[in-house]
Amino acid sequence: MARIAVIGAGMGAMAAAARLAVAGHRVAVFERGATHGGGVRRLARDGFTFDTGPGLLHLPAVYRDLFVKTGREPLESCVEMAQVDPASRHVFADGTAVSLPNASRAGVLTALDEALGAGAGERWSALVGRAREAWDATRRPLLEEPLWQDWRVLGRDPYPAVHRRRALFGRSKRPTTATLAEVARRELAEPRLVALLESHALAYGFDPRGAPASAAVLPYMEQTFGSWYVRGGVRALADALYERCLARKVEFGFGAEVTGIVEKAGRAAGVELADGRVHEAEFVVAGVDPARLPALLAGRQPYGEDDVRPQDGPGQGAAGRLTVCLALRGAQEPGAAHRTVVHAADRAAELAGVFGDGPGPRTPCARPTVTVLRPDDPTTRPDEGHEAVTLTATVAPQGPVDWREAATAEAAADRLTEVAEAAVPGLRERMLWREVLPPADSGAAAGPALAGRDGRFLRPGNRTRIPGLYAVGGRSHPGGGPAHAGMSGALVAGLIVNGDDWHGST
Repeated sequence: MARIAVIGAGMGAMAAAARLAVAGHRVAVFERGATHGGGVRRLARDGFTFDTGPGLLHLPAVYRDLFVKTGREPLESCVEMAQVDPASRHVFADGTAVSLPNASRAGVLTALDEALGAGAGERWSALVGRAREAWDATRRPLLEEPLWQDWRVLGRDPYPAVHRRRALFGRSKRPTTATLAEVARRELAEPRLVALLESHALAYGFDPRGAPASAAVLPYMEQTFGSWYVRGGVRALADALYERCLARKVEFGFGAEVTGIVEKAGRAAGVELADGRVHEAEFVVAGVDPARLPALLAGRQPYGEDDVRPQDGPGQGAAGRLTVCLALRGAQEPGAAHRTVVHAADRAAELAGVFGDGPGPRTPCARPTVTVLRPDDPTTRPDEGHEAVTLTATVAPQGPVDWREAATAEAAADRLTEVAEAAVPGLRERMLWREVLPPADSGAAAGPALAGRDGRFLRPGNRTRIPGLYAVGGRSHPGGGPAHAGMSGALVAGLIVNGDDWHGST
């Protein structure tokens, strides 16, 4: 039995803690904030509650496995989950709308043909079919196994290559990889289908102009495994995981900031807290952004020159998330979609406003892509005569845009509210109040690791070069989102329990 210190109480950190405790280890979690959950947060006011992090769960099997492996009660005994159907409704710039059924490839094909014209569904279905090949090729190394030591092989894009035009004498030139935007234009062509594909990347903070073609796995995952809502919001899942940790005797300290990682004989040996206390441990699990680790290690780098290292770049800290929580009077109308995506009128202006076209300030898009969440959940509202609605948009991070300026954040919230009226009729007239959460408060958009583009969309590995020190969470392998963070916890627990030669699930 080993003593294990966990830094942070995010979803990945708690997933690791629960699994390690079940394996017989003594686990202590140190969280500098006042609560658990990391980016899975909740806003409560006047009887209304809102998820201010992820609002839907994909790949629920990750948490089903976690709860089965850590106790007698399965996930569905701890939280109530239901598939969202339709999975999403999309309102395009020209006013066309389409509702896409949940986890139904044939249903999506039919819906797209009816809304966008004959052939649209088949083009989309063919792209998703190719995305399945990319998923099959990378599911294990990018979700179920620790990051390969020879990670550079994952720098090759697994999306089926499209050959360049034929050369003379019928010979085809070598296949070329492409960005997601190039694949969208080439294989979908129809502007609304292009917007549909690119919106999946944008929601995770990826710039489709630079993201690998393998980002097509994002709609494939959603369409194949479905979108799930947790009653009470995804925060209820974080609460259930916290309770599972407590049941397995994991100790939590809140308001306990870790200021250093203790080393002895070149090995992680505990953590030092802001109040001067030292907690000794045989293993340290760091549920923080790996970019913060050198500061906790007195400047020592936990990753080598040949490792995937933390960096600011495409998909890694390049975008933020603006969240607007709306308390509305009046009941939700019958048949309202749980999730509606209202697409930007000017995609180029939106991408330039979020990711920039060069150095200098960025101008937020006048009508950005807005995701509108309207859960039909009595626990989110004071009574049947009211409704809680959450709006989100991917925006530039703090820096290129100064979101600390209240006027900037409020002006952006006005734009989101105006756009959202395409999904919620009479929205502004129904509004009782709103809370605006800029990127500093609602978190940065963080997507899962992707293959291709020379490995620029991979995350630092869970193993570090310092024995006994492991990294977990959405900024580490295999990336962001509740499911991937949960899998990160499973990988770290597997490495500690089975040793660094462990190769993942079988």
